[in-house]
Amino acid sequence: MNSDRRPDAEIRSLATPLARVADLSPLVRRAGQSRFVCVGEASHGTHEYYRWRALLSRRLIQEEGFTWIGVEGDWPDCWRINRWVRGHADQELTAPQLLAGFERWPTWMWANHDVAEFLTWLRTYNLARPEPERVGFYGLDVYSLWDSLWQIMTWLETNAPDAVSTAMRAWQCFLPYGEDPQRYAWSTRLVPNSCESEIVSLLVQVRRQTRERMQWDEDAFDAAQNAEVAADAEHYYRTMVRGDRQSWNIRDHHMTDTVGRIAEHLGPNSKGLVWEHNTHVGDARATDMAQAGLVNVGQLLRERYPGEVMLIGFAGYRGTVLAAGSWAAPEQAFTVPDARPDTHEGLLHDTLHEPAVLLFGEERSGPWLSRRLGHRAIGVVYDPTRESGNYVPTRIGERYDALLWLEETTALQPLHHEPQPLEPELATEPTGF
Repeated sequence: MNSDRRPDAEIRSLATPLARVADLSPLVRRAGQSRFVCVGEASHGTHEYYRWRALLSRRLIQEEGFTWIGVEGDWPDCWRINRWVRGHADQELTAPQLLAGFERWPTWMWANHDVAEFLTWLRTYNLARPEPERVGFYGLDVYSLWDSLWQIMTWLETNAPDAVSTAMRAWQCFLPYGEDPQRYAWSTRLVPNSCESEIVSLLVQVRRQTRERMQWDEDAFDAAQNAEVAADAEHYYRTMVRGDRQSWNIRDHHMTDTVGRIAEHLGPNSKGLVWEHNTHVGDARATDMAQAGLVNVGQLLRERYPGEVMLIGFAGYRGTVLAAGSWAAPEQAFTVPDARPDTHEGLLHDTLHEPAVLLFGEERSGPWLSRRLGHRAIGVVYDPTRESGNYVPTRIGERYDALLWLEETTALQPLHHEPQPLEPELATEPTGF
């Protein structure tokens, strides 16, 4: 084999060192040409992924004019952050105090020191600029059924009291399930009744009431998005309890649709950053997800906005990670073992031996970029003794446009410990599959 056709030779030709913020410059210049830049993470519990993502985002905001961030978090929680970082509400609170409002497990995804540090910076950045130039922070996820219903009710009572009766019918339909969407979903398995018609009627009503107002009223935009969340959450939970993997597609379609709504609301000159796990950011068509009929945010954005999207992944070799031993259990720091030799991580370690930025060009048919190997993905529930299940078969050059490689990583530092749940929770899908 010719030396320039070896995987290690190709890796070395693509890699530049990653030690300082200045080392991100080629990636910043390339990403600045895109309308949407999705920045992943190989776990939800690794300090270095959060830190480098924040540093990259800061430069893209300052130097390339990115105007909003959408994250793998609930809309109502992130809307409170959005109002805080833009100077609209809760200005007496610090970022850690604001993040204490995240209550859905796993809270460490957002209530951690790295996110608090970034949000503190973002608020300071925003307050030094006129209102139209301030950067927003939004939640893309689908889980907040009850919180979103409550926010809709509050908005309608003030702005469209004639429509409150529609909202009350939806609220009363869900009321017997004690604000537990999973209990509601289980009930639909036993009895073929659901709240689908009530929630769809509410969605239609809220769309009608907010359509014109959204152009000038941020609260109307919030209400409209909460209605979309409530409708999709009802569908998601009903599908999930049936063990149907299409719940994954419902969730990723919802997150992609939300990206589109934010971009439309902020106008054609807006530029968005998307923070999610690699399993959502990296194009699903380059993995075995495609064979299972699954899609994800990275794939859908590429399909909807051709030529306007950049996908950036993360990978690491060894270290520690914050995760839980079982669903809804308290968090703990686990040791992440050396990556398996027959994986992308193993090959990167053997070739580079130090952190690097790998920026891919137009030609991606080389022996590494086109090679199908395992690519590690760690979820919020983690068992280091079962490493074989953590690798997603991946063609890295099709999955991403760039990769940030880290040799050694450390666990996130949460702002507080997870509360013990009052009753068992069903596993949803916050990180992957």
